[in-house]
Amino acid sequence: MVVQVIKAKDDKITAADLIADLKKNNKIDYSGVIFTFEGMVRGKDENMHLEKLILSTPDVEKTVDEIEKIVDNTKIKYNVHEISVVHYIGEFYTGDTLFLVAVLGSHRNETLEALKETIENVKFNVEFKKEEISKEGRKTILAGG
Repeated sequence: MVVQVIKAKDDKITAADLIADLKKNNKIDYSGVIFTFEGMVRGKDENMHLEKLILSTPDVEKTVDEIEKIVDNTKIKYNVHEISVVHYIGEFYTGDTLFLVAVLGSHRNETLEALKETIENVKFNVEFKKEEISKEGRKTILAGG
């Protein structure tokens, strides 16, 4: 399992890296699918033209622990083999990657559901703060936004 919170200027891990790692899992012979998700910075919204986004968390260790708990619970609930999560923090611009999830499972239905649940639980239940800086002003969004 890979669960990391990484500063934007540090190592870059890609969805391809997560897939390659999952393919080395000892349950690969029992696996039929890997689903991935890559969340990235959206530059435009209804009334906003983003200049940059700053993403932070008050306690990186606590954040990693919370994500690990989400991963462990989701693996059990959906009986998938492995889930990897990478979340970046720092300063970002349009198109930059913020959040990666990869799930290895036997069948597509439960693996896709595990992917969706992991994404939603990290988004809504882990303490991240987004600051959107745009020509229209500054907007702060806490977990769940």
